[in-house]
Amino acid sequence: MKSSQLLKGVLEVAVLATISRREVYGLELLELLRKAGITPLGDPSVYGVLRRLEQDELVTARLVPSTAGPARKYYAITPKGCTSLDAAEAEWSRLAQAVNLLLEMRREDG
Repeated sequence: MKSSQLLKGVLEVAVLATISRREVYGLELLELLRKAGITPLGDPSVYGVLRRLEQDELVTARLVPSTAGPARKYYAITPKGCTSLDAAEAEWSRLAQAVNLLLEMRREDG
């Protein structure tokens, strides 16, 4: 399975988890995700997720003037986003535990 297929399913959670730590602007978010090891990762993927999260009121955005060019759009998680992230974390833990169990059983059988 390609990592890009797995990434589609977890990118929203990764974005929310990153934003939950502090307010960030788009390019900074992309860099933080890449530093965390989430690759391959393109700008369109991240900005698409940010748009959906904003439409779903899971994050808010505000423009901040920049001395180094155009204004930057900063994103912050909302209370609704925190609730969604908590639910996603619980589901991720459950799913990861199940997959790990299946992989362990495979090793035992082999």
